[in-house]
Amino acid sequence: QLQLVESGGGLVQPGGSLRLSCAASGFTLDYYVIGWFRQAPGKEREGVSYISSSGDSTNYADSVKGRFTISRDNAKNTVYLQMNSLKPEDTAVYYCAATPPRWGWTYYRPGEYDLWGQGTQVTVSS
Repeated sequence: QLQLVESGGGLVQPGGSLRLSCAASGFTLDYYVIGWFRQAPGKEREGVSYISSSGDSTNYADSVKGRFTISRDNAKNTVYLQMNSLKPEDTAVYYCAATPPRWGWTYYRPGEYDLWGQGTQVTVSS
């Protein structure tokens, strides 16, 4: 069974940090672009960041640029999202998703991804 499992969410104060993990089972992540998305209550799911299959290329939404870092360890079949300087507006359920590389895709549209994790809650509050 192909699965992505997120972990690492929780409650953190503004200015704090969290590291989310996205672990794959049933397949190898080596050949997939991995994206992180988030969805706050009453809002649409939005793309946060993605990383190429090799890890050579990363991209970030303007709202998280300079604060979040995406990385991957293909040997551990895991992708990470390091989140620093967290703000209350970062509160959301965070999802990782996988898709094969495809020419011309933005990788910020949820419809571009084939496989999703169940999500992990991140709450930033004092």
